[in-house]
Amino acid sequence: MLQESIDESYIQLDVEAENFEEAVKRSFDPLIEDGAVTDNYVESVLRIYRETGPYIVITKNIALPHAPVEDGANKLGLGFVRLKAPVVSGHATNDPVKYLFPLSAKASNEHIELLSKLADLLSQESFIEFLENVSSKEAFISYFNNQ
Repeated sequence: MLQESIDESYIQLDVEAENFEEAVKRSFDPLIEDGAVTDNYVESVLRIYRETGPYIVITKNIALPHAPVEDGANKLGLGFVRLKAPVVSGHATNDPVKYLFPLSAKASNEHIELLSKLADLLSQESFIEFLENVSSKEAFISYFNNQ
């Protein structure tokens, strides 16, 4: 499930962003280009963030940008962005954010298995080290194909 959701084009390494909102927008660029989400979906992520705070910062240094399905998610997809320099989201304990996993799911429950697998990986120190050191999109895909 995890490897089928991550397209090589969704992976971005060492992205530059001035702030958290720009990082979120940039994280969705490949998903917009592929039609997995609409511009409205990204705007919804940012609107909810502005209204409720950094709900998408799920653990130390890691954000999972997502919004309700009806706001413009067209298919299941998971991206990955490693920022060149971390940005502040406003989360009291998990800032700064260096890694983003933008998520889209066409059905509200289709991403549950995906999130469960991702949560397992995020709990492993070796996976966090991998995120910091991965040098290519191909190496990233290869890692997930072996999970």
